[in-house]
Amino acid sequence: MIRALLALGALALALLPARAQAPADFYRGKQISLYVSFPPAGGYDIYARMFAPHFSRRIPGNPQILVKNMEGGSGVRAASYITGVTAQDGLSLGLFLDTLTLGKVLGGPGEFDPRKLVWIGRMNATATVALVWHTSKAQSVEDAKKTEIIIAGSVPSNSSVFIPTALNDLAGTKFRMILGYQGSPPMALAMERGEVDAIGGMSWEALQLEKRDWLDKKLVKILFTQGARRYRELPDAPGLLDFATDARSRTLLGLLGSGQDIGRALVAEPGIPADRAAALRKAFMEAMADPAWIAEARSRNLGLDALSGEEVQAIVAGAAATPGDVLDQARKYIGQ
Repeated sequence: MIRALLALGALALALLPARAQAPADFYRGKQISLYVSFPPAGGYDIYARMFAPHFSRRIPGNPQILVKNMEGGSGVRAASYITGVTAQDGLSLGLFLDTLTLGKVLGGPGEFDPRKLVWIGRMNATATVALVWHTSKAQSVEDAKKTEIIIAGSVPSNSSVFIPTALNDLAGTKFRMILGYQGSPPMALAMERGEVDAIGGMSWEALQLEKRDWLDKKLVKILFTQGARRYRELPDAPGLLDFATDARSRTLLGLLGSGQDIGRALVAEPGIPADRAAALRKAFMEAMADPAWIAEARSRNLGLDALSGEEVQAIVAGAAATPGDVLDQARKYIGQ
């Protein structure tokens, strides 16, 4: 009888679903697919491919991580894919545009819920800065409350336009937007030529790499960063919450700046088992603190500003909890 019971117990263990395995046992010999929502060689793709081997070494069982590019809606397609198609077992991760959550909260497309995605951790905030040229009469947001600043932007749905628009309404600035610029390079050229006083948004990384002389010669000043909170590498540059005047404006500016704060963050499937999610989150933070990864990132001029998965999850939850009337006001700034 004892032998029979032992045999039945062994059989029961053998038949346990994969979800009951310890993370190390499950991941050993497996391959994780990391879906990046942009084409190869872009910023998100570079971060993913460089970080993957460091991350893999820290995950129990040391699974291989294979980066796969899945374009479409800057993450809408890939987020929908890991929500509704993949096995929900922890073998599918994503790296999407930072404003994916904002777009969804405001009624954007896609069969996914950013609150239910399991956020593993942030590699870096996607620091974007508004810049004013040194010859402008106004050199700060406070100055812009008294003196008009002509600012270059792209389209109403781009942060280079909707954030200055929101600040005009919420903080009393006098930004006058000139629209139609196709990205930051033509905006930068327009500012150098004196056609505008400022530009609504430029990546901090791009500014350091492509316009270093602006910084060295003090040709520009940062008006603000587009994140709700200050960027770690720019402690003196105000974030959007610095301009809040009351609880409502704080909620609005926090929502509009949530994309930069979410930044380049890894997510897992909403149905991933809790122990695997915890293992991935722990491995992520260990990898982010690894001197080898930090040195490699610095050698490529990649910024690092880690947040834990729990902290990113809280930012997403806060954005998703925005009251409906506040969302309606945000939509007016974005021009939907």
